[in-house]
Amino acid sequence: MALIDAYSQNLTARQVAHLLRRAAFGATPAQIKSFTGKKVDVIVQQLLATQPVPPHPTDENQLTSHDLVWGGPATTDADRNNFDGARRARLKYWWIGLMVNQPVSLLEKTTLFWQNHFVSTSTDVSDVRFIYRQNQLLRKYAFGNFREFVIEITKDPAMLLYLSGSSNVVGKPNENYARELMELFTIGRGNYTEEDVKAAARILTGWRHLNYRNATAGTMVNFEFRSAQHDTADKVFSDFYQKKTIKGRVGATAGDDELKDLVDMILAQPETARFIVRKFYRWFIQADISAQVEKEFIEPLAVIFRKNYEIKPVLDALFKSQHFFDETLLGSQIKSPLDLIIGTLRNFNYQVPDPVKARTQYDAATNYFYARTREQQMDIIDQPSVFGWRPYYDTDFYEIWINSTTLALRGGLTDYVVKGATGTALDINTLGIPLSTSTPTDPYIMVRELTDSFMEFPLTEDQVKYIVEQPLMAGAPYYEWTTIWNDYVKTPNNAMKKSDAKTRLDRMMIYILRLAEYQMG
Repeated sequence: MALIDAYSQNLTARQVAHLLRRAAFGATPAQIKSFTGKKVDVIVQQLLATQPVPPHPTDENQLTSHDLVWGGPATTDADRNNFDGARRARLKYWWIGLMVNQPVSLLEKTTLFWQNHFVSTSTDVSDVRFIYRQNQLLRKYAFGNFREFVIEITKDPAMLLYLSGSSNVVGKPNENYARELMELFTIGRGNYTEEDVKAAARILTGWRHLNYRNATAGTMVNFEFRSAQHDTADKVFSDFYQKKTIKGRVGATAGDDELKDLVDMILAQPETARFIVRKFYRWFIQADISAQVEKEFIEPLAVIFRKNYEIKPVLDALFKSQHFFDETLLGSQIKSPLDLIIGTLRNFNYQVPDPVKARTQYDAATNYFYARTREQQMDIIDQPSVFGWRPYYDTDFYEIWINSTTLALRGGLTDYVVKGATGTALDINTLGIPLSTSTPTDPYIMVRELTDSFMEFPLTEDQVKYIVEQPLMAGAPYYEWTTIWNDYVKTPNNAMKKSDAKTRLDRMMIYILRLAEYQMG
């Protein structure tokens, strides 16, 4: 069977968990159970279904006047400057909340992929309205048409600010965006010349972001093309692009016309589709790409992509493939900080509090989760460079996520998830965990089923035995667990019996979540 062929068997619980970890940061036990035994088509169809636009972020006061910060034009510089740093942080909290509370969907993981692909950082753009607008753009095109996506991101005000597009004018071309368009966003290094970068920069002259006070009231149009600042001469490209000449234009439509020609020229090169598909592969499947994978998986997906550069068919084929469910790929990634944090919360069916009905708890929880990702070196919307997070492009890939500092932080995070982080309304209710297993009174069955659900690969019998005998029972005979659990179930309000059961389950879960196997996804 070819690697790209569709997987035709009914999915096991382990395969369902694998799919939802890679596609949606993880799943609840109920979600895994509901999809077990079904065909992959059923799950992937739901993962790729259109999702409603989420409510925009709000401040703690829920004031209408502040709502304009996220979507409408400001009237004064004060509207731009007041509390912008706090609002940019709140945007990050909002996105974390969406990730935790998401349905079975590929949208959040794919939107994050595109934000790490078309990097524009909150710190450098320094305007929450532009960053929020870009987030909406990433969502709109997450499964959409890549050609349209590239055209729109080129004119996006956050991108114009981040990569100096607004200062790119005739006579003084700024090459920042043109270079990254080729090197990072489309065709990849080694497939263009310096002269190609210069020619592309000349094509892109004249675009500018607009301050909100200059934008059309009630719209999200925050950019414009200034024909007087555009280079109207012809632009000639190298052999990499078959010596193509893009004709210089004049007038109001010159910017759009030449931009479309530039994008079409780049997308016409076979390597462009391969470059994007490789990035999908490293994000959703595995860092290492063998010669066989390149030939039998990357290239067939690139062929699908090149048909019309629609993103959804590529993701559909990727997640339905035989290769995606290859036994050697299960547990082959070290979890990113977001995969670890969001996945752990989803394992326990945790939901972020409602931002209107429980604002204090919502802010505390989302702030806490964001702080944990940041300290583990995955600050969302604030990558260290235009290249994105190192584990997705460096030769060491996912290994970079773990070092002597972050390993301790990862363990501390999962400890807090079990214990409950002060002020975050975080309570995963460890006393409810045995109920997700078939036989809560049997500690061996309980531990085996829990670890099978939480891990990409099963633990050994010796590992299961140790977890039962030590973290759970603390040296007491294993069969005493049956009495401890039954006593709690019969009298759940008995403080002593409740504490005995909970202390043991907390200890067990802290140990399981610190296992090396749990760091793999």
